[in-house]
Amino acid sequence: MGKRTKNLGRFQRDWSRQVGLTLFIIAVSVAVDIRNPRFFSVVNLSDMISNTAILSILAIGMMIVIITAGIDLSIASTMALSGMVTALTVQANRGLSPMLALLIGLAVGVLCGGVISVFVVRFSVAPIIATLGFMNAYRGLTYLVSHSNWVGPGQMSNGFMMIARGKILGINNLVIIAMLLYLLAFYFLNYTRFGRQIYAVGSNAESAKVSGINTNHVLFTVYVIMGAFAGLAGVLWVSKFASAQGDTALGYEMNVIAACVLGGVSLRGGSGKLSGVLLGSLLLGILNDALPLIDVSPFWQSAIQGAIILVAVISNVFFKRRVEYKTLARRNI
Repeated sequence: MGKRTKNLGRFQRDWSRQVGLTLFIIAVSVAVDIRNPRFFSVVNLSDMISNTAILSILAIGMMIVIITAGIDLSIASTMALSGMVTALTVQANRGLSPMLALLIGLAVGVLCGGVISVFVVRFSVAPIIATLGFMNAYRGLTYLVSHSNWVGPGQMSNGFMMIARGKILGINNLVIIAMLLYLLAFYFLNYTRFGRQIYAVGSNAESAKVSGINTNHVLFTVYVIMGAFAGLAGVLWVSKFASAQGDTALGYEMNVIAACVLGGVSLRGGSGKLSGVLLGSLLLGILNDALPLIDVSPFWQSAIQGAIILVAVISNVFFKRRVEYKTLARRNI
């Protein structure tokens, strides 16, 4: 009975948090559309969703890492390195298959994630320290392999650029890839033994170890998964913008972490829902699209985004506490 009540309370907290975030997204969208009716146009909404796809892909991987009470600050640098290596390979082999290009990016990302996981698991380096160090190392390596040059659209094949720019049945490839990854991650986290082990390790690593879970294997795997997502995102980024540079996606890791936090993923580990992360990514995508539409100065956009994120987080906390209060009141009856 106690376990059922606890699970019910957790469900209600997650539900209330997502309802609060959904209402906030609707309020922001309506306010922007009143100022500029083009916001709800089909063309703008389509562009906004496709522009948010890469963020949402990265947020999946980051959520998995944060659930284990970890963090990965190196993802933007991994993206830059993956995108650069893939772009240089395409530049040297213009006939390279787009699928092979994706696999090259994935391989670079997996390697980067694997190196980080060795330091986190084998040498017990705190994730924030290990990933902060490799954030700079991978960024420097990107400049090194490119000799501080950049690869532009004239040096890329059309097939490579169509990875992110192409459409299937009128739907942008980025959106399709993001949807497939979300479905895969949903099944993985909710219907596989390893997915449940990830939550168990984040909730209480010592208890998970006592119950027979190989916590080192879980931690190693989640950083490799994050690396794979970052490697894939790096290729998609370069394909979309037709440009590979040393400063690609600089600082983007903070947007990804913000999307997870907005979606209700606890930085203490053990909890988080993909639906919440999707809403968090959508809110950030709306802000990135809406502020230029209403002629907000670029100098103010970051400040306004930060303020709105704070309001959204406070709203989530308010809804969470309200549900907890009601749940406690029912228990006392």
